[in-house]
Amino acid sequence: MALTKISDLEDLTLEEVEIKIQELKRQLFDLRFQQATRQAVKPHEFKHARHTLAQLMTLKHQRHSAGKSTAAVSTEE
Repeated sequence: MALTKISDLEDLTLEEVEIKIQELKRQLFDLRFQQATRQAVKPHEFKHARHTLAQLMTLKHQRHSAGKSTAAVSTEE
């Protein structure tokens, strides 16, 4: 399975991004739990989940920053 590209995630709304972030955090928790209890875990799933989580958090931060900058411009005028 290939890593997710950020261009695939840019179409998501802010609410969908928030939901996916929560899902991935839960998935990482479950993977760590499975690893700790010696259940079969595919190690690459950690990498994929962390990678996608980082992309989503970056996207969220960019949108939040863009919202602040447009609000600052409109208040200055």
